[in-house]
Amino acid sequence: MLGRVRRPSRLLAALTATAVLAGCTSSEGRSLVPEPPPQQLDPGNLDGTSTPVADPLYPAYGNPAIDVLHYGLALTWAPQTKTLTGKATVKLRVLRAEPSLRLDLTGPYTVTTATIDGAEAAGRVADGKLTVDRALTAGTTITLVVGYAGTPAPVPMPSHRGDAEPLGLTVTADGGLWTMQEPFGASTWYPANDQPSDKALYDISVTVPEGWEAIAGGTPGPVRGGTFSYSSAQPVATYLTTLAVGERYQQERLTGPHDLPITLWTRPGTDDRLLPVLRRAPQQLRWLEARFGRYPFPSTGAVIVPSRSAMETQQMVTIGGDVLGDAKSVEPLDGIMLHEYAHQWFGDAVSPATWKDVWLNEGWATYAEALYTAERDGYDIEDWARRARKSDADARQKLGPPGNPRADSFAEGNVYVCPALMLHELHKALGDEAFFALARAWVSQHAGTAQDRAAFTAFVNRQTGRDFTALINAWLDSPTTPA
Repeated sequence: MLGRVRRPSRLLAALTATAVLAGCTSSEGRSLVPEPPPQQLDPGNLDGTSTPVADPLYPAYGNPAIDVLHYGLALTWAPQTKTLTGKATVKLRVLRAEPSLRLDLTGPYTVTTATIDGAEAAGRVADGKLTVDRALTAGTTITLVVGYAGTPAPVPMPSHRGDAEPLGLTVTADGGLWTMQEPFGASTWYPANDQPSDKALYDISVTVPEGWEAIAGGTPGPVRGGTFSYSSAQPVATYLTTLAVGERYQQERLTGPHDLPITLWTRPGTDDRLLPVLRRAPQQLRWLEARFGRYPFPSTGAVIVPSRSAMETQQMVTIGGDVLGDAKSVEPLDGIMLHEYAHQWFGDAVSPATWKDVWLNEGWATYAEALYTAERDGYDIEDWARRARKSDADARQKLGPPGNPRADSFAEGNVYVCPALMLHELHKALGDEAFFALARAWVSQHAGTAQDRAAFTAFVNRQTGRDFTALINAWLDSPTTPA
């Protein structure tokens, strides 16, 4: 997130760490020499299988008894009545016997129909859950089809960030829609196993009135009448889905490295000053590919929404039109966009298994932003590190260490700058070649999965042939900045 200014974007807000972030070249203080990106990444589990776990920070969300394989969402939005009508087809594996099927669904929705494997079943929404009265047998794969309708309502964000806003699908005064939903806002617009460890494939269609546009994550499909379609053939965590609907969107298409399709969705007259920076996407993606490997998805882009934050939603980054606050210059958006695009590797391709490990997303994206900004502006990495250490000390004192985040302080400064400094220490210990080889291997070997601290530590030790356990644990667990 910057995002949400969030992560630095959030970062931008989360500490004054975006400034803190400015400055790194390589560990020797020189620009990194780009190298050709490797071959196309193995996209991971193309059948959508995951190993869901209960989340220790937000246990009310998610159901580790099931593994969703695929979401098929057919949505219709009526701006005049502000009614969302949905048909969700959810294919899932049953991992543990349960007396009923439970998915997260928050808001005043009415279930209009429900079937499991074609047989009718009673369904209801209450207390943030969709419950379908059908006993589940472990080891089976079933398909739920549920119809629902209602007016979306976001939920509070468990954070004190300056850009904190309600989570989930938000209805604008003129009948538009937009969403920022990390950590658990996806379930405000579709029935979801709303936890990061359950990644699934998606097909989304959104029908809107003539003259309106509907934007979602995934690879765009054909537009038929007022129906827009998107598909994700590589696993997506629920928090990384997005939806925006509006009457005033314009589309601009760019071409990135290796003919990568890039689509920018902006609001004419509202977002015009952001466009020159948004159009830097091809150059930013080339910079990232030279260090972290080939972009992991078949398309990318950005959609601007009426928010103060920013979010690395998969294949279609969601950027708040007010993310810069009262800044007179648009240039800070350059670092924000780099940060969110970096998340496509770190957070999207490889996601955290639980929200306790959100540092694994934010540390990498923050460090990538720091390297990029320093190289762009001529900072030395150690100048950045000295400033970052001051922010690190403040964050640990106020928020605690990044490896043990507080449930009421989601995505605050400690999970950005602290793990970024940890990665800087690894970078110094390994040198450019080995460090970026490690980064590329982390993504290429784990794409399509959700990982945690134990997996990362074991990977680093195995990849380098050295034991960095003490270094990693010190940076994640210490109440003060490690020496």
